[in-house]
Amino acid sequence: MSAGAPGGGLLVIGDVVTDVVARHRTPLAHGTDTAAEIRTLPGGAGANAACWAARSGCADVRLLARVGAEAREWHEERLRRAGVRPRLVIDDRVPTATVICLVDASAERTLLTDSGAALRLSPADWSPSLLDGVGRLHLSGYLFFAETSRQLASAAMESAVERGVPVSVDPASAGFIKELGADRFLASAEGVETLLPNADEARLLTGLTSVADAAAALSRRAGVAVVTLGGDGALVAEAGAVTARVPPIPARAVDSTGAGDAFTGAFLAARLAGADPVAAAAAGCGAGARAVATVGGRP
Repeated sequence: MSAGAPGGGLLVIGDVVTDVVARHRTPLAHGTDTAAEIRTLPGGAGANAACWAARSGCADVRLLARVGAEAREWHEERLRRAGVRPRLVIDDRVPTATVICLVDASAERTLLTDSGAALRLSPADWSPSLLDGVGRLHLSGYLFFAETSRQLASAAMESAVERGVPVSVDPASAGFIKELGADRFLASAEGVETLLPNADEARLLTGLTSVADAAAALSRRAGVAVVTLGGDGALVAEAGAVTARVPPIPARAVDSTGAGDAFTGAFLAARLAGADPVAAAAAGCGAGARAVATVGGRP
């Protein structure tokens, strides 16, 4: 499988989100107060992956996303500080996407999502010239869950395939895949080089209970499927067969928000640097371990 054009940059198309992270040590008390530590942080699967790619050594990381006018400057400044070149389309009708992340004592998170401007990216926001100098294109799976952003993803994939630029997709959300339908999601992602689901998403997309079987099946569609297993590492499958189980890197987990995005960013940075999928997955596991040891989805 191609590792991307030597020296090429990474273009991520996805979501920029304002995260409200609430860490609670006791179960939520329905109808009354539950003590929590609450922080407002920059997030979004696409933006997080871009920041982790930059942190992982990719010198040219670009991000196309849509935000509300109220938070553009804050998000742009945070992205630039992280080493990402943002191209943020301003939406005058709706605010920036917001996610409330409820993080329990085990560091597992439950998300309440207001997609806001994120899924209003449209083909009008796309130009093939955005691929100039790009060695890899990555699409956040959230783009596939609304008609306009799905059209944008399709246009970007078509441009990338024409140029021979490998495309990767993170399916992003088992809940949203259920709403859209697995077959429809996979049809929309036809032509991608790499799929990066977690175990639940891989099972849902294939209808298979075995994660290994699901990874193998997805790699018959995309060529490479890398399934993240949380604290158990990752599975790498290529051309219809599992080729490696990558062990986890131990970490003291405080917040699992963005761990998959960290894996994706580090994986793509390694691929652009010439690593094979197994070595890139090991880099991804390292970034995931660092991600769960901090609050929020960014490095």
